[in-house]
Amino acid sequence: MNRKYAGILAVGLGLGLVVVTGCGSSSDDESASGSRTVTLVSHNSWAVSKDVLAAFEEQSGYRVKVLTDGDAGQAVNKAILTKDNPQGDVLFGVDNTLLSRALDNGLFQPYEAKDADQVEAAYRPAEGGDRVTPVDTGDICVNYDKAYFEKHDLAPPTSYDDLVKPAYKDLLVTENASSSSPGLGFLLGTAAEYGDDGWSDYWEKLKANGVKVVEGWEQAYNEEFSGSAGGKEAGGERPLVVSYASSPPAEVIFADPRPETAPTGVAADTCFRQVEYAGLLSNARNSEGGKALIDFLVGEKFQGDMPLNMFVYPVREGVQVPEEFAEYGPQAEDPHTMDPAKIADHRDQWVKSWTSLVLK
Repeated sequence: MNRKYAGILAVGLGLGLVVVTGCGSSSDDESASGSRTVTLVSHNSWAVSKDVLAAFEEQSGYRVKVLTDGDAGQAVNKAILTKDNPQGDVLFGVDNTLLSRALDNGLFQPYEAKDADQVEAAYRPAEGGDRVTPVDTGDICVNYDKAYFEKHDLAPPTSYDDLVKPAYKDLLVTENASSSSPGLGFLLGTAAEYGDDGWSDYWEKLKANGVKVVEGWEQAYNEEFSGSAGGKEAGGERPLVVSYASSPPAEVIFADPRPETAPTGVAADTCFRQVEYAGLLSNARNSEGGKALIDFLVGEKFQGDMPLNMFVYPVREGVQVPEEFAEYGPQAEDPHTMDPAKIADHRDQWVKSWTSLVLK
């Protein structure tokens, strides 16, 4: 089951390092040497069906070990700190909000995936395309608890402007933009909406309207948000949360019994388009295994398996998404986006200013 939505069934996840081994039967000596073991470093949302992973291991001859460590921001930061002696061979989960930081720090060595030409052109990065491979895409959006708004006879918000109105005071929880990928995506969405000169004024209004900031997605969605199954279990009191457009279908799929409609919805004009990449780490011990693993991540089997495991959209042309995605969590028609070069130029200063403005 996808770690991102584990809280829906009241499964708690810590932010410490978690080791998940693959299905192969390599000996401990082989694992230690790394010769037949390839190690993937990722965030807590990594997930894959056992049979799909087992098929890759059988076909390639490599045993896969996965190391997950909190949010994407945490995983990238740790990869930078350990780049001279990396934890693994491939890093998956660096997204368009963090890509320039990874590239500037020399995290990846050049490699073009075998099926790179099958990735939709819109998702290929303008910079670093020889060092990272797009794997998935999704939209970071404000989600709302339908039952709360029905009970209070209040229309749910649809836009950033709505979130600063008095009617929505003390209702929103978001993630720390300095440590959380969705938190950073939400910040960049507001910068795209209000511009270099207007985003900080917007956040002053949002702070005055009672926005709550927590460290990461797991806490925001599965503890603070009243609309998620995990949030209900934890007594969450905030009916608005920064999450994903694919969160509502997760609430349907993991529910038992399944509801006829999703209990949560998406504020359509608050979405920011995210693309996640995988790259071969510069000092990887098993670069050949890493290359094979990256090929697997853009292959048809993994791309088709991914939506119902990680609740993201495939980037490979021609891969169909589950019906639940189309019904409960379609991609935003007009998401906010930002030129990666602009993100690179402004991200660190924006985050620094945001931290000073919102957290102090």
